[in-house]
Amino acid sequence: MNGNHGGASFLDRLQVMTESVLTRRRAVRRIKKEKQRKKNPLLDWLEAFIWAAGVVLLINQYLFQAYQIPSGSMIDTLLEQDRIFVNKLIYGPELLPGVGKFPSPIKPKREDVIIFESPEYFSQGPLFDVAQRIIYMLTLSQVDIDRDPGGNVRVHFLIKRAAGMEGDQIQSRRGELYFRFAGEDRWVNEGEYLAQRGFTHRLTRLVEEDQYPALEAMGKTEAYMDLGLSPPAELMQRAASYGLRYGDVFARQRARYAFIRGAYPQDQRYREQAARQGNWYVPEGRIMPLGDNRDNSHDGRFFGTVKISKILGRGALKYWPPGRIGMIR
Repeated sequence: MNGNHGGASFLDRLQVMTESVLTRRRAVRRIKKEKQRKKNPLLDWLEAFIWAAGVVLLINQYLFQAYQIPSGSMIDTLLEQDRIFVNKLIYGPELLPGVGKFPSPIKPKREDVIIFESPEYFSQGPLFDVAQRIIYMLTLSQVDIDRDPGGNVRVHFLIKRAAGMEGDQIQSRRGELYFRFAGEDRWVNEGEYLAQRGFTHRLTRLVEEDQYPALEAMGKTEAYMDLGLSPPAELMQRAASYGLRYGDVFARQRARYAFIRGAYPQDQRYREQAARQGNWYVPEGRIMPLGDNRDNSHDGRFFGTVKISKILGRGALKYWPPGRIGMIR
């Protein structure tokens, strides 16, 4: 009898304990529900917004980020005002905006469309940079607070094509680029190389072959003025026939310095200046970024090569406007 009584007592205590636990759980749930009912709807909305903003920031920072194309330098691949997503994971995302990078076994390949910070960008300080990047990411590239005194958006990031790889030598001959790849002993026309390798993007040119005599006449006219001489009327007339807004800066400058070198053959400076125009070398660990719109692109030909470690991502998808939705190649 004592054993039965002890067993019954244990079961009674277990029942009381279980009921106590369940009662406390119901009380906790009731309190939570009451707190939620009393919560200010504005705070509830704010919590939801902060949570969503955190998700957007994580996706933008480490996976895919939205960008707006600021110029026509990548026509026809990308048009001005196109909105795109950039794959941030592929080359290793930044730890924080503007701070360090995760390592990645994948490196940019020739002809990848890459995004990087402009070497000519002047930072307003790390706190401003972080705030600008966060606002830009949260609004999916709709709001950019980084503006110059005139209210224009300052160019922080550039989107170009990885045209020259480490070890390449590059020459511009009347706007056409020729490559001598690392380890090779011959020069290859860029257009022919792309066609042979099956690349489908088109390189846009604004200057036609028959416009080069006028463009080079402009360079010679500048040389006359550099020398304190009056250019011949025929030369000035030929230069004036060049009516394009854009041009091949390197062809014009080459003609300019070649003429001055003829006047001062003993001056090594002008020989070096003439040789430097339209010739580049890509050092180890760097890439030469170029725009597809070759006569209207401020790219590596002007500001130099870019460190591979500074490349932030690869163009992945055009998502706006709807008629241009598609993969970036």
